[in-house]
Amino acid sequence: MSDRVQHQEASINNFSSKKWYKVNGYGLVSGMGIGLVLYLLNCAFKGEWINLRSLFFQLIFSIVITFCIINSIFISQRLLKLTNEKGWLFLVVYYLSSIIGMLVAIEVIYLMQAWIFNHEYHFFHLEEARSSIMIVIIICTVIYVYTFQKRVMQTKLREKDIAVLRLSQMKTRAELATLQSKINPHFLYNSLNAIASLIHENPDKAERMTIQLSKLFRYSINQNQESLVTVEEEMEIVSTYLDIEKVRFGDRINFILSVDNELIKTKIPRFLIQPLIENALKHGLKDMVNGAELRIGVQKTDKIIITIGDNGVPFPDELETGYGLQSTYEKLKLLYNEDYEVQITNQPVKQITIFIPFINE
Repeated sequence: MSDRVQHQEASINNFSSKKWYKVNGYGLVSGMGIGLVLYLLNCAFKGEWINLRSLFFQLIFSIVITFCIINSIFISQRLLKLTNEKGWLFLVVYYLSSIIGMLVAIEVIYLMQAWIFNHEYHFFHLEEARSSIMIVIIICTVIYVYTFQKRVMQTKLREKDIAVLRLSQMKTRAELATLQSKINPHFLYNSLNAIASLIHENPDKAERMTIQLSKLFRYSINQNQESLVTVEEEMEIVSTYLDIEKVRFGDRINFILSVDNELIKTKIPRFLIQPLIENALKHGLKDMVNGAELRIGVQKTDKIIITIGDNGVPFPDELETGYGLQSTYEKLKLLYNEDYEVQITNQPVKQITIFIPFINE
């Protein structure tokens, strides 16, 4: 027998043992409860005071009866592999097992009495069986109806929870799709103006820029509605965007990309980096004529570290969260809840650093 099969059988046996202990634990409590109620009703009917010795024996007998019935039902259902879905067959076996458990319990009780009080034991007590069977059927019916209603309610609650979860997932996907399909209108306006000015001066550049712009929009449409892409795919989006900006800025800005090879196939949020690069070009480097530098890095530690830094105008003390930062925060919140960190620093270097966990798919 393989280790896997042995492990599965061990898991099944362990589950069955836990279930057996749980069932008998409930049996102990319910047996004491039923015994107490029956004893008090009997005292009230006969007009007698409570006798602790009689109460003690009544509780013992009730627990024995409950244990026998519960284990009779448990064993029969285990052997026949019956579930509630079996309908009438389940009910027939349920009641027959209860009656058999009751008959066994009666004989066990008389055997205990014979042993404790040194009496002679006689097998099969028909009169007690007749009177007890009706009580067992009533109690088992009440228990069955209660558990059935409880199971129905749990099923409805579970279905409701699943529906709420699906709605939440749909809402999250819709919000992410909205964020990922956004292209800053200022960027589009500037790109189209640059293309228009290049058409007569440098048609080849204009054509290349048009193709790259088309490619970027194809990424933004995202027909597969993916929330996550590999680092390799995200950097392809970044490269396409930078190709467009290189046509606009020429040699004024030096773009430096650094990515750990181990992270190439790692999943990160789609369109996470591009808005932050656009922010850096728009606010930090737009007025620099020479020596401008923009660094994009993706490194691996116990988390994924994404950095976008430049040597332009420092971040203001009261940083406003415009399109780039706002979309970043919203995207990270939707995908990681609170399990992320964004650091914005001017010293020792000016950069935005994002820490996100690895996602197991």
